[in-house]
Amino acid sequence: MKHITIITGANSGIGFEFARQLFNKNMGNEESEFWLIARNYEKLEEAKNKILSQDCASAVRNLPEIKTISMDISGSAGVERFKDLVLREKAAREYDIDTLVNNAGFGTYGPFAETPVEKEMSMIDLNCTSLTGLCGVALPYMTRGSKIINVASLASFLPLGNFAVYAATKSYVLSFTVALAAELKERGIKVSALCPGSVSTDFANVASNGARKEVLHGKSPEKVVAHCLKKAGSGSHNIVLWSAKWKCTAFLSRFVGRYAGARFTYLFSKRPYKHD
Repeated sequence: MKHITIITGANSGIGFEFARQLFNKNMGNEESEFWLIARNYEKLEEAKNKILSQDCASAVRNLPEIKTISMDISGSAGVERFKDLVLREKAAREYDIDTLVNNAGFGTYGPFAETPVEKEMSMIDLNCTSLTGLCGVALPYMTRGSKIINVASLASFLPLGNFAVYAATKSYVLSFTVALAAELKERGIKVSALCPGSVSTDFANVASNGARKEVLHGKSPEKVVAHCLKKAGSGSHNIVLWSAKWKCTAFLSRFVGRYAGARFTYLFSKRPYKHD
């Protein structure tokens, strides 16, 4: 029987690193299979080929199969597409879901009144609705030892001005993930929220609509993901923070009033963005 690892937003950044590192951990295990999901098929294929061309992979027999799945998982319609995929695969053969990494998501910089409402609603659809739905669809196929990793953010610990909807969506992800971890403890399913701060990915370019090409002071996605897999695998860490600075920020947020935090970041943490 196949043991499936599912990673959304797997074509770049943190999602790609999850795919690469989890693949490397499962090399030689022919019962392991990967589903890499994103909208851009060409970039998914590039990611797949990059993983398979690693020196460590070329010397191993019985490599896990990697399936690249071009799919828009956004909103309720996206969850239905994912459910159809799971059911089609189940009708064809037996499998369980070993790991689900909900990484797909995006943010927008700028005051709420100056950002397109359609974009903010799409963010909620992807960051919250899709993540929740994929967890619900995947759970019946999970067994003791299975893992769910939901990518939240350091922004989840406090309301943020100039980042209002993104921080709110990630606050939802964090709250939902911790509650899910509590509910699934007796079933032996490990659930963790990864809460990264600035990581060197394409996030800032998307969030700023091209005004900021790179995240400032971004940390290594390789190190962030490696730390997350170590902590999530232990089953004892429902909230995963890598750097000492991130841990300190999350801790200190407990002593900052919600309005005060939002007002301060609105006034003093301006984020560049372009209007469409």
